[in-house]
Amino acid sequence: MIEAASDAAIGPLDVRRVMAALPHRYPMLLVDRVESLVVDKSISAIKAVSMNEGFFQGHFPGRPIMPGVLIVEALAQAAGVLAVESLGLANSGKLVYFMAIDGAKFRTPVEPGCLLQLDVEFVQKRSSVCKFAGRASVNGKLAAEANFTAMIADPPAA
Repeated sequence: MIEAASDAAIGPLDVRRVMAALPHRYPMLLVDRVESLVVDKSISAIKAVSMNEGFFQGHFPGRPIMPGVLIVEALAQAAGVLAVESLGLANSGKLVYFMAIDGAKFRTPVEPGCLLQLDVEFVQKRSSVCKFAGRASVNGKLAAEANFTAMIADPPAA
């Protein structure tokens, strides 16, 4: 059940609601749950990192760690949910596309069995281009951070 507070916060959102906001599906859906979302401001989401993830077969055998690029993708997907909910785009068919990634830094490995905390906030919001700041952490320890820009657009013609 979604609860709304006076400060326009909603949450938690289960994976079905996440999939209603994003076009991503297995194996590329990297947001499992939204803990809270403050419309026009921020989102706090979770990615449960499982040993069953396909990328662990080759990254790296004997020392599995989540690829940094996928951590940034998880942050971007959380930002996509934030943008879709904030701009009222659910079920509109609009997509959120990466335009730029800046200042990405990776601080500590993310391993199977972790709950990856994804915290993203708007830096700038316009009708078709948004800027975000994201931080991913495990047990309160910073794993990765990045600033990124996304464009809201129609899907490509079939």
